[in-house]
Amino acid sequence: QVQLVESGGGSVQAGGSLRLSCTASEKVYRCMGWFRQAPGKESEGVAAFDSRGRGSMFYADSVQGRFTISKDLAKNTLSLQMNNLKPEETAMYYCAAAPRVGPLSPCPRLARTGYDVWGQGTQVTVSS
Repeated sequence: QVQLVESGGGSVQAGGSLRLSCTASEKVYRCMGWFRQAPGKESEGVAAFDSRGRGSMFYADSVQGRFTISKDLAKNTLSLQMNNLKPEETAMYYCAAAPRVGPLSPCPRLARTGYDVWGQGTQVTVSS
């Protein structure tokens, strides 16, 4: 059973930065992503990575230009660099993987339903 463990959450002031990491117990899968959920709100896809070919990254419009998703295959780690954070981005951030997606099938990108392995989450709190 694949396990994902997130780390790097914390408290920052608006405009600050955090770097989240997700370490996979087996390997970094082709299709992986970051999601977040604030209290009382629906889960939101933040960023996703498809490492097929040269790799493709996908971002929610709200984080485009501020967040960067990356993979370190040697460390089995998926990272999310978050810059210029906003108070409304306070949420629990989750790492997800889609290990059953075939090599010729598209990744689920920011669609939550396409992922079937989830980490326990790491809290990000942004104060104004």
